[in-house]
Amino acid sequence: MPIKIDHIAVAVTDMDTALSFWRDALGLKFGGIENVLAEEAEVAFLETENAHIELVRPTTEDSGIARHIARKGAGMHHICLAVDDINAAMQHIAAAGFELINETPRVRANGTRYAFVHPKSTGGVLVELYQPA
Repeated sequence: MPIKIDHIAVAVTDMDTALSFWRDALGLKFGGIENVLAEEAEVAFLETENAHIELVRPTTEDSGIARHIARKGAGMHHICLAVDDINAAMQHIAAAGFELINETPRVRANGTRYAFVHPKSTGGVLVELYQPA
């Protein structure tokens, strides 16, 4: 099961302030902002040479990202690993005794499939599995 880092997500409360650092000060290539309705979040996409940075801002007060910020503050949210077959990866992880947040993959508008592994079973790190469209 080949795995590579796809992106690192950073929880933010103010997208303009966050972009002033990540895009403007660091000079990362800005790929736009997407409203991800299923996650109740706005996501800005930035590119590095070998992975992406996603800035994630909640669009509702009770979304998962809003609850994360309320508990832990803004900052590192999750690491995303790209896999060739998300169903096989999820089955392998579950069979090894690790807790998945999603029982089945969610699908983004562009066809990308994703699911999360619960941080309580990974040593405190929220891990996203990602199968690009």
